Amino acid sequence: MRVSVPERGLETLFGNQDENLRFLEETFKVRIRNHGSDLLIEGDERGSALAGQVFEQLAGLMREGYSVASADVRLAADLLARDGETRLRDYLLKAAVRGGKRVVVPRSLNQRAYLEQIAKNDMVFGIGPAGTGKTYLAVAQAVSCLLGKQVTRVILARPAVEAGEKLGFLPGDLQQKVDPYLRPLYDALYDLLEFEKVERLFERNQIEVAPIAFMRGRTLSDAFVIIDEAQNTTTEQMKMVLTRIGLGSKVVVTGDITQIDLPAGKVSGLVEAISVLSGTEGIAFCYFDEKDVVRHRLVQSIVKAYERWGTGKGTGR
Repeated sequence: MRVSVPERGLETLFGNQDENLRFLEETFKVRIRNHGSDLLIEGDERGSALAGQVFEQLAGLMREGYSVASADVRLAADLLARDGETRLRDYLLKAAVRGGKRVVVPRSLNQRAYLEQIAKNDMVFGIGPAGTGKTYLAVAQAVSCLLGKQVTRVILARPAVEAGEKLGFLPGDLQQKVDPYLRPLYDALYDLLEFEKVERLFERNQIEVAPIAFMRGRTLSDAFVIIDEAQNTTTEQMKMVLTRIGLGSKVVVTGDITQIDLPAGKVSGLVEAISVLSGTEGIAFCYFDEKDVVRHRLVQSIVKAYERWGTGKGTGR
């Protein structure tokens, strides 16, 4: 079977050192040879047809201007292996979130399920390792809801806990002291919206980034609230922040229970919430694993290596 793909974007489509081609060969038990932008796929009829569908459908999206990511190839293979009639265009674009200047597309089945649960439920927990898009997708959904006037403000909060190191005295006023802990949330906002737009929303108090401690005593109505790095909340903090929720609000709680930075002997509020709230109507739990990692390809390997090491040591940390 011969397939032609657009020359622009070939490097991403084929992957680093053709790793995506090798992945498809292993998945569909075929051999793929490329001559520039032409691909020759050899193997049994079904495997060749499915591998060809991956390239033909992604090539069609590329010609429409869709920016294919390396993770899309693996997602496409997974989807088509399950159902050869899958239309990738419908799957990818219907699940997309317009987060200001970017259209954010889920890059895995779990990411899509996560966005669907956020749309359906007022409270969602996103739990999994680093790099799986938990926070970024939640911020994109929050920005989309704000711009679409589904909520009147976005509140991004996380605990101000040092990650295994003592930073000592930090200069500045209270906000300046806590800002370094909140930087990942700022990074997501500035990636999704123009700098001037973010600044205007801050000035109007339509976006607020603050440590969880600042939430005490408040009622958060008509808001999209994201609690990030929730594994570093205490039991008291988690209960406090979850009970701040008012009418018309939506809450997303994200965390990685393998990276808890609380002092020894302190129970993670996220770990406890999983046990306490599982099965509660209106609350959804979404779990991610290393297959959902969308950072550098090595991050996936690092996550898997630490999981193996932790299992051998008999610890979840």
